[in-house]
Amino acid sequence: MKSKSPVNRVLLALTGVVLLGCGLLVLAGGFDLYRRWRVTPPDGWPLTTSRDVPLEAGDRTRWTDEGWWWPAVIAVLAVVLLLALWWLVAQLRRTHPGHVSVGDDPAVDGVELREQALGDALAADAGRQPGVRKARARLDGSPGHPEAHLDLTLAPGSEPGAVLQELCDGPLARARRATGRTRLAATAELGVTPHKARRVE
Repeated sequence: MKSKSPVNRVLLALTGVVLLGCGLLVLAGGFDLYRRWRVTPPDGWPLTTSRDVPLEAGDRTRWTDEGWWWPAVIAVLAVVLLLALWWLVAQLRRTHPGHVSVGDDPAVDGVELREQALGDALAADAGRQPGVRKARARLDGSPGHPEAHLDLTLAPGSEPGAVLQELCDGPLARARRATGRTRLAATAELGVTPHKARRVE
């Protein structure tokens, strides 16, 4: 599973701002705050008094006699409801294991290892490999089926194939033995340390 992206947080923030603005607008008109505070709203500003309504009677009943109106309204509301439920379930779903069970599922005698501790140990071990300048690691998935994601920055001149082989035979193998697992899924992203090109004469 992937961690929640910043786009999700931006959408939540925008939705909150829009709902907050609409709510304040309705409250200002409902409590007649413009008149009480002697504030003159701009021309065409909606809901300026307690007698105003969002939609006039003519606007509310314009299409009600059409045969397609109510099925269209119900369909749109159903789609909005389904999208809202899908979004809610996506927020509640865990994207990080929190704790990793020691041993294949079920855990050995209920022993668990903190996700952060295993990730830090894996990153430190991978960072000591020959040809690796810097390493970061995180764990995704469920406690019973964690997945390691490693971000390795290679030193100039390193061979990616050799680094990946050493990663499989070294840090990942030791992580599997330490957690008592026969399998630990992993993905690795490789980058190269930026360096200045040398001039050859």
